Amino acid sequence: MIDAATLAEFLRREFPQSRCTVESVDAEGVWMAHPVGEAELRPGGTVSGPVMMTLADVALYGAVLARVGLEPLAVTTNLSIHFLRKPSAAARVLARCRLIKLGRRLAVGEVWIYSEGEDDPVAHATGTYALPGSSSR
Repeated sequence: MIDAATLAEFLRREFPQSRCTVESVDAEGVWMAHPVGEAELRPGGTVSGPVMMTLADVALYGAVLARVGLEPLAVTTNLSIHFLRKPSAAARVLARCRLIKLGRRLAVGEVWIYSEGEDDPVAHATGTYALPGSSSR
């Protein structure tokens, strides 16, 4: 399994445009975060859907990489999100991703997104990643 520091360095190097950060990696999955500022808000003071979708996608990618190694050719094949409640405009959004299935060619995971400091999720996403080549998974 890839540790948080290795995953964070890979994402910084390969995706310097991303504002997502790795918070932790464990046997269950990953925690990632995205800052919230004026650029992330929509009218009415809510965090934009694209920010939460990005966080969900990067968290799923991170969970896959943490388990299979640094496979930059792993790609999203499906990502679906349900927005559950308005996130706080004054706190980072956090994502907890857990892989549901890790096969030879596909990885399926779920992501719960929270406003930092809140117990109730603001969004729930599920997604599938295609994995390059075959391996001993």
